[in-house]
Amino acid sequence: MVKELGKENSVLNRFISEIRSEAIQKDRMRFRRNLERIGEIMAYELSKTISYETREIVTPLGELDMSLPSEEPLIGTILRAGLPFHQGFLNYFDQAENAFISAYRRYHKGGEFEIEVEYVSCPSIEGKTVVIADPMIATGASIECVYKALRSRGEPKHIHIASVIASSQGIDHLRGVMPSNVTFWAGAVDKELTAQAYIVPGLGDAGDLAFGRKDT
Repeated sequence: MVKELGKENSVLNRFISEIRSEAIQKDRMRFRRNLERIGEIMAYELSKTISYETREIVTPLGELDMSLPSEEPLIGTILRAGLPFHQGFLNYFDQAENAFISAYRRYHKGGEFEIEVEYVSCPSIEGKTVVIADPMIATGASIECVYKALRSRGEPKHIHIASVIASSQGIDHLRGVMPSNVTFWAGAVDKELTAQAYIVPGLGDAGDLAFGRKDT
């Protein structure tokens, strides 16, 4: 299942338009904050799918029963671009466990690349709802490698793959390699990838826009 939130009219599309805009995205602080705000909106929408239970709440004037979350999903992200997006989820799921994964493209001659996973910090995911938050899903290879790395920590109950912008090719690839208990969330789904596997129209390099250019 793919939930493309930007198809509905909401303030979300303003934030997505700003991170896409060549002029506005030059403001790194605003770019990071917009990623965070998109993460908050997506966390709210995702919260409708998790488990709830009835609990009694005591106010200064009485008692009432409320339906409240009975679980906090584990939130994982890919360093470094995912950090502001991850923070948006954490602002809403503020007691969540967290996972951090270092993954990057190792390029070869001719422009081909493979995904290298160098570092994984993660508790057990056995029986848990897991959110993997990454601003951009291009080929889907990074998410595939991250999922394989996390699987050494257990068998999750459900997996949510959350992105700000995804390519249709990346989602199609992940549908073919991921298990059936996966929900995809995207602010927008773009149709094209360049020969270098960048999303078009996309927004550019999210990590560089958030934190500055890196020396590769």
